[in-house]
Amino acid sequence: MIVRGSIPLSRSIMVDPSIPPRYTGPRVLAESLSAFAKASAAGARWDREGLRDDAEYRDLGFAAATNGRIGVKHVRALKRLPAPTGWHWHDLTAHYVYVLRGWLTFRFAGVEGDVTLRAGDGLSQPAGVAHNVIARADDLEVLEINEPAEYGTWDLPEPPPPWR
Repeated sequence: MIVRGSIPLSRSIMVDPSIPPRYTGPRVLAESLSAFAKASAAGARWDREGLRDDAEYRDLGFAAATNGRIGVKHVRALKRLPAPTGWHWHDLTAHYVYVLRGWLTFRFAGVEGDVTLRAGDGLSQPAGVAHNVIARADDLEVLEINEPAEYGTWDLPEPPPPWR
């Protein structure tokens, strides 16, 4: 299911040549709006310097390629989720999660009921809205796409409505 409201779906189309592009192009590589970057699985570096000690994180190079505008991480579970993450929020302008393997279940402030994503599902997580990951598969793998690449996370002292 795709929810769109009044915003069109993202797509690339051939446009009317009388409509000017957003910038002059095509550009040569040295003048591109983002850097050329390739992330390879061979020799990939995983680290545990993320929010959770039960997962590891792999930076896919978008932060460097976009000068910090966009971050993309491959996140995978290392062990069983010991407990729900607790209610928290991130100071992002956009946050997207795509499940590669397994499943995870969220609760969001202002959303009735649990939200479960399975392999192949994606979610535009409402930026700045409090949420809690209450369960996940032991073999969970996701791609997280964030704008900006670096952001802060704040814990809440108590659950927000409707979860109080």
